[in-house]
Amino acid sequence: MGGKILTRLKPSWAPIRPSTTRSTAALWGKSLLNAVLFFAIFMVLVPWGAHRLLSSTVPIPLGLGTWGGGLLFLAGISCWVYCLDVFSRRGRGTPFPLDAPQRLVERGPFHVVRNPIMAAELAVIWAEFLYFASLGILLYGVVISIAAHWMVVTIEEPELRERFGESYDDYCRRVPRWLPRLRRPSNGSVQT
Repeated sequence: MGGKILTRLKPSWAPIRPSTTRSTAALWGKSLLNAVLFFAIFMVLVPWGAHRLLSSTVPIPLGLGTWGGGLLFLAGISCWVYCLDVFSRRGRGTPFPLDAPQRLVERGPFHVVRNPIMAAELAVIWAEFLYFASLGILLYGVVISIAAHWMVVTIEEPELRERFGESYDDYCRRVPRWLPRLRRPSNGSVQT
């Protein structure tokens, strides 16, 4: 029942408009500008501020913090850049809501999870936590992860369902929201 209620919500404070840009190069440029601004704010400034406010350290083994954080950071950034390319080329849009993809994107990382851009952004934030072992970044990671899930469930998914209809519902049945599955379910159901 909750899912049906959420699909009817269309918040007026979160307008999402498909892109009208035709040039792939222009879409890439817009995506990169959006990415740089988003990265600077949510993956540099806010974690830095959280660390400054709560600079206590969390005990993390050195190897896990250094290597795990470094690998998670590289994986997150790589996935993020790949997603920008898929949005620009296949979806004909950008991650920015006022310049959203014209087409439902189901290729590349979007074939594995429905929200690879947000998952990649969260991976970068969690990588920062591992690397710096900061209590402030840990708390920021928890808050931003909960906020991201809430935004996906209450804003993004209802809007995509309204815009793309049955093709989006079919996509949701095939592709999990956050965690890739190790094997395909035999009955066609999907875990979210």
